[in-house]
Amino acid sequence: MKSNQHTEYDSLVSEILVCTKCNLCQERTQAVPGEGSLQAKVMFVGEGPGKQEDLQGIPFCGASGKLLDLLLQSIELKREDVYITNIVKCRPPNNRDPFDNEKGTCSPYLNKQIEFIKPLIIATLGRHSMNFFLPELKISEVHGKPLRRKGQIYIPLYHPAVGLYRASMKEELLKDFQIIKKVIDKLEKEKTDHEYEQSTLKELFYEKEHSDR
Repeated sequence: MKSNQHTEYDSLVSEILVCTKCNLCQERTQAVPGEGSLQAKVMFVGEGPGKQEDLQGIPFCGASGKLLDLLLQSIELKREDVYITNIVKCRPPNNRDPFDNEKGTCSPYLNKQIEFIKPLIIATLGRHSMNFFLPELKISEVHGKPLRRKGQIYIPLYHPAVGLYRASMKEELLKDFQIIKKVIDKLEKEKTDHEYEQSTLKELFYEKEHSDR
């Protein structure tokens, strides 16, 4: 028997699949709601589906997705352990950047996914995804650095696509993914060790003075 959470989530997915609220619906093969565990500690958020995602209905299932799988393995995680989605759920024509009005129209779906899953960490993939949540930052300055805003932890990451054509960026991605594991481990320790001081956790965060904004 399904829980209320799963029933409401399934309703949200059904709504996304038939959505016609913006022009992106006109050229899509299908919408790509997202996939993964509803109990995920980490939610990965990209910008929008690409060609393979549009064809298969699965987020990050092309070449970038294969690298993402390897990056997850490097921190002992699998797709079924995390949740993966995008800001817009339909592929922009020719893989162009989604327009602001398209992101605005689609954002309530992402907000509901975040409400359902309540991830410990939102890991943004690429500068466009990062700027959706943290518009004032530059990814070259903050990638791999955890931030806490309004109680939510974010870890900005480069998009896996950059690792496909620059070996040095793949190494950077591998290093940044280790930060995800480090934050999870410290949060878990904080929950179980009564002598553990949260100030130690705060040392991980970028812009500590803004940690609760």
